[in-house]
This record gives sequence, C-alpha cells and structure tokens, in this order.
Amino acid sequence: MTITSSSALPSLSELPENYCINLSDFSAISLAGEEQSKYLQGQVTCDVNNANEHSLMIGAHCDAKGKVFSVFRLINRDNAHLLIQPSASITDSLAELKKFGVFAKVEITQIQDLSFAALVGEKSAELLQNKFSQIPDSSTPVVQNNSTTLVYVSGKQARYLLIDSPDNLAALVQSFELPTYTQAIWNLLEITEGFPILSINSCRQYVPQMLNLQAINGISFTKGCYLGQETVARMQYLGKNKRALFSLTAQLPDTLNNDNTIEKQLGENWRKAGDILASYQSDNGTCYLQAVLANDDETQKLRLGLNPETVVTKAALPYALVSE
Repeated sequence: MTITSSSALPSLSELPENYCINLSDFSAISLAGEEQSKYLQGQVTCDVNNANEHSLMIGAHCDAKGKVFSVFRLINRDNAHLLIQPSASITDSLAELKKFGVFAKVEITQIQDLSFAALVGEKSAELLQNKFSQIPDSSTPVVQNNSTTLVYVSGKQARYLLIDSPDNLAALVQSFELPTYTQAIWNLLEITEGFPILSINSCRQYVPQMLNLQAINGISFTKGCYLGQETVARMQYLGKNKRALFSLTAQLPDTLNNDNTIEKQLGENWRKAGDILASYQSDNGTCYLQAVLANDDETQKLRLGLNPETVVTKAALPYALVSE
C-alpha cells in the first residue's frame, strides 16, 4: 500500500484546516550500539546526553571547519538514535559519520524499513486521540504506540510527524480521510517556520549560526567538544557571524528558476545578496523562499536575480535571531 498525494500547490492561506503530507523524501540516519550516544555526542551540535525516548532535539552535523553537512531532528526509536532529515542531505553526512564510526562500538546506517508522513491542523490532536492511547505534546514530544512513532513539532500550526512501516503508515494516513499533499507542502511550512532545508548544493556551505541553529535550540554551548565546535564557538562569542537564514516572499507568474539568487540594491546598482536554499511556488504564483543573507540590514531592497522586476520581501521569523 502506498500513500496517494495531491499534486496541488496551494498558497499558505489556501491550505485546508486539516491535512496530511506524504514525506516521501524524508529519511534518517540510524546510530545503534553500545557507544551510540558517546560517539554521536562528539559529532553533532546538540547535547545527545540529554536525549531519551520521549525527547526531540534539533541539531547539525558539521565538518572539522564547522560547515554543516546536515540539519536534523533527533529522536530515539527501538534503542537507536534517528537523525531525521530530507534524503538529499544524508549522503555526505552518512559517509562522514561512518568514516569516524569505525573506531567506536556503533552501527551507522540509513534506515530502509520506515516511512514518514505528517498530520497538520488544529484538529490533529483530536484525530490522533481517536486512534492512539497516548499522543505527544510540547512536554512529551515523542511517543511510541506499538509500531508507530508520533512526534510533536511545535510552531505556529500544530504538526505531527508519523513514523511507521510503509504499509502501516499508508493505512494510517488513509484512515484520516483528509487531503494529502506532497512533501512540497512540508517545505512550505519549514520555510515559514524558519527551519533550514539543505540540499546537496548547500551541504558544507554554512556554519550553524548562518542557518539560525542557535535561535531554534540546535546548538549546545555547554556540551564540550564536537567536530567543528571551535568554529561554532568563535562565531558565537566573538560575534563573527554576519549572515542569517531568512524567510522571503515574492509574486512570480513564471516558474521560479532553480539557479535564481537574491540581489540587493546598493545605490544605483544591484549585487548578489545571497543564495536561495529552498523554495515553494504555489499554483497562484506566490513564492516562499528560504535564503541566507547579511543579517545587519533590514532596509535594503531585494529582488530576484534572474527576474529583476520581481520584488522580494522579508517575512517575519517566528523566533528572535539573537540567542540568550
């Protein structure tokens, strides 16, 4: 059994009150074994020692220079750590973790037997309560019900990750009898929530603070050493980071070119301001963009590099860029 998804691309305001998303491009890196926590603690930005069966963490995996391979959501399932993320960011991260993992008692693999979906909307909790004895919330964000893992993702709108075998998950999604969309809608929500989406092209291009990881509790500054930690700490305490992740909107009648960039106005001229990490273009032409730009000027006029007539506007992020 497979999940059937609509190809419609509604704008944010056009989405129904409740719906499902088929996360067909999601996967996870699994770390299992006697030293899984000890090993992962030295590789990622979040404090793995605080992870438990009900916790949800955000983190990044960096190279030795502090450049990010991947951004993930970390949960525990079946006595293993799962680094959940888009499949596009897994290859390099997995290879790097395996390279150093040979010296530890840990098995590192990409999961093959699980599928991912999401339930979104104000009635999501009610729908889940009709099927499960326990559902997650902000204080207990991860709950296991037999073979199904439920993950509460906080934000402006209620979201729940659903994780199970492909057949079980397809049956669950079908039972909700709700509109079901492709992963493009999840990307739309991540863009508006300011959660970084990395592609193969953006791998190892940014340090965590350029992706706002410090603002979404994705970096522990007290955990001790990990790969790239020196660069991350220097960015934090010496104020050397001059870029940040922004959510942007534009109205474009033509299809957005994948090679497009963001340009800023400098006097009478225009120059490149930053690259687009992720995008979503609705059927009515509304574009939602995620880009890394300079974080010191809120007043500059922005446009699309390949569509100079198209004005780009910064949207409000749901969090402050400056961490405590």
